[in-house]
Amino acid sequence: MHYGQALFEGLKAFDTKGKGVHVFRSSDNAARLQRGARRLGMPEVPTELFNQMIDQVIKENKDYVPPYGSGGSLYLRPFLFGHGPKLGLGKAPQYTFGVLANPVGNYYPQGPKPVKGVVLPKYDRAAPFGVGNVKAAGNYAPDVVPSTDASSRGYTIVLYLDAATHEYVEEFSTSNFVAITKDAKTFVTPDSPSILGSITNLCLQQIAKDMGMKVERRPVKFSEVGSFKEVAACGTAVVITPLKDITDERDPAKPKVITIGDGNFPVMMEIYNRVRAIQNGEAPDNHGWNRFVCKRD
Repeated sequence: MHYGQALFEGLKAFDTKGKGVHVFRSSDNAARLQRGARRLGMPEVPTELFNQMIDQVIKENKDYVPPYGSGGSLYLRPFLFGHGPKLGLGKAPQYTFGVLANPVGNYYPQGPKPVKGVVLPKYDRAAPFGVGNVKAAGNYAPDVVPSTDASSRGYTIVLYLDAATHEYVEEFSTSNFVAITKDAKTFVTPDSPSILGSITNLCLQQIAKDMGMKVERRPVKFSEVGSFKEVAACGTAVVITPLKDITDERDPAKPKVITIGDGNFPVMMEIYNRVRAIQNGEAPDNHGWNRFVCKRD
């Protein structure tokens, strides 16, 4: 355990409208865990075993799946870590794979609300050619101090720039960066080898395409952020968290507040509503994202 061979995932199960309990895109989470295992020199958990364990946890805890209409879901946390009697650096003698479950409510009962973000000068999230593109446990511990600092000063979220130049957007503390252009016709998300491949982001990109929008995955300069109509953080827990402004503190003596659009986010809200409708079984699952697990009763 001393050398941090540890990975985790996050996904949800939903009590859908008249169709029982479904889990959302679990095989994609299995694939991401496998990519992380390859990078950290850990044994890969086969997709079949991953899904079997997810299903078992859901079935044994189906009474804790929030009912359809509540806005809640059963959050699932698969995790893989190395341990055993070994002091030298190298692969662990043994590994444990487990899954825990926790019912969660609707993060936005009244709909998503825009928040304040900040870019801090003293912290980087991930180094070039490091492990920022996998869901390694060690990626998250270094964010505790900057996020606590930001929160104590009224900011909800930290935005990290690339560690090499501090000129390009990478991602937020625990979520990807997504944006809508001024003409509301293009969905933009950064491209970098240090960014975690977000399954939620893939959903948003597909929904944007379904809405007739162009999708651009490309390097995004931080200087470009103020030109976007909408900006949001996206992830499993909340789907999207829109930003109303981002404070640039790279020069602590002259912090700059970058206002995002006019404070409204109709395109992101439409995408959010479409994703939630699919998750809840209220809209056709045209892309096969939901997988049936069991009936509630």
